[in-house]
Amino acid sequence: MKTGIVGLGLIGGSFARAYSGTGHEVYALEKNAEVFAEAALEKAVMGELTEENAGECDLILVCVYPGAAMEFIRSFGPHFGRKPIVIDCCGTKRQIVGAGRKAAAEFGFTYLGGHPMAGTQFSGFAHSRADMYRGAPMVIVPPEGAGEDLIRRTERLLLPAGFGRITVTTAEEHDRIIAFTSQLAHVVSNAYVRSPAARSHKGFSAGSYRDLTRVAWLNPEMWAELFLDNRDYLGEEIDTLIRHLTEYREDLRKGDREDLIRLLAEGKRRKEELDG
Repeated sequence: MKTGIVGLGLIGGSFARAYSGTGHEVYALEKNAEVFAEAALEKAVMGELTEENAGECDLILVCVYPGAAMEFIRSFGPHFGRKPIVIDCCGTKRQIVGAGRKAAAEFGFTYLGGHPMAGTQFSGFAHSRADMYRGAPMVIVPPEGAGEDLIRRTERLLLPAGFGRITVTTAEEHDRIIAFTSQLAHVVSNAYVRSPAARSHKGFSAGSYRDLTRVAWLNPEMWAELFLDNRDYLGEEIDTLIRHLTEYREDLRKGDREDLIRLLAEGKRRKEELDG
């Protein structure tokens, strides 16, 4: 299989390592020459992805910020042809899917939205891993009216990454759910660690602090772009969280032990239900 990868950060670098490590040809487009050289030295890529060879690829994975992804798809659109399946790997879907479908209709290539549900708090090629996606979910947003043949073909092309599950959804549903499962968690973690008390945590913190603050160590530029792309759904989730936090604060202010127990029990019960 010949695979093109745009962007060799954590996400694209992990794809490159996974595909090259299983014997596939990987060609990459990376604006940082030092990063590209490192990937080539480690044999994660074997050459540059260009307008001339893009149409020879079976799969092209676009692993850059949404704005840059839309720019790439638009500029390379006339060169893809009908062979590759082009999948963006951005963390929000409505804007990029709209732009991708428009370009696909104009230039005649096959495009799907995608979101690999795996990562770490670190970024960059240096932190990428060949097993990053092993057992993880991959969300795909196929074209409207796409048949099972396209879904099955996409699943086969993604096999070298080792995903444990392929979830098919719409761009709207993806953004609604991801606002809660991912984006809100990053906002909460980042806001939580800004407390003045965080400076004194050493010697007083263990697993709870570590778990809650892990994703506070994020890429500010990338996450700001993703948050703004999804501002409506993320804003609703933040409003809901504020309402819930206000309930706890009011019980503490009033010294209402019984209602505080009720709130805590409700949260515990919800977690038990969700975990089966």
